[in-house]
Amino acid sequence: MRLANKRVIITGGNRGIGRAITELFAAEGAKIALLVRSDVSPFIQELTDKGCTVLAIKTDITDYEQVKQAVDSVVQLWGGLDILVNNAAVISREGVLEMTLKAWHHVMNVNVNAAFYCSKAVIGYLSEQKSGTILNISSVAAKCGDITAAPAYGTSKGALTTLTRSLARQLAPYNVRVNAIAPHAIVTEMSAQWSDEKRKQVVSAIPLGRMGRVEEVANTALFLASDEALFITGETININGGYLMD
Repeated sequence: MRLANKRVIITGGNRGIGRAITELFAAEGAKIALLVRSDVSPFIQELTDKGCTVLAIKTDITDYEQVKQAVDSVVQLWGGLDILVNNAAVISREGVLEMTLKAWHHVMNVNVNAAFYCSKAVIGYLSEQKSGTILNISSVAAKCGDITAAPAYGTSKGALTTLTRSLARQLAPYNVRVNAIAPHAIVTEMSAQWSDEKRKQVVSAIPLGRMGRVEEVANTALFLASDEALFITGETININGGYLMD
């Protein structure tokens, strides 16, 4: 198992890409704590029945004190921490003319501030043990801007990508790696909102000619979190079927 006994925290790990990452990491032997706002008992039970070690901690990740308390409890329970996956995100569809300040702040709080709060809460532990990995789930919108989403989404993901590089440089002396994944056109609840016309338009711009699967994103997350990627840090890996090649 590639993550045997690794202690992992995942935000938003009960749906879409996050759920696929949780399932794969658990199958690879990791102990996982999900920071969630809703009741995910059925999902936890499903994984527990498979022999996996998974728990959920009700946490508002936009509140640093709640995040710190959750991280401290995980470290106390398992004696340390190895991996953080900042996956939780929200999206807003309003154009710049319609978007309210409240909507802007909500997207930035969940997509950027919360990722920083979680990272800050784990950095002390990871740097002290001289090992660990932080993985951020960004987006192609971070690199080319929003088209159908509100401008806050691409801006937040761009900030997350830059945060990835900044943390990677500052934490490298402690042997802590920080990377990101930038998906596009993945079959999730978000993309399920698209019209058929929108879906055809998106696929037509993808060289591989199809939508991506959450399992494909999870496989990349597993690689970056594993010892196979020990010499990779500060990178943002595209998963978009060739839509953006940079």
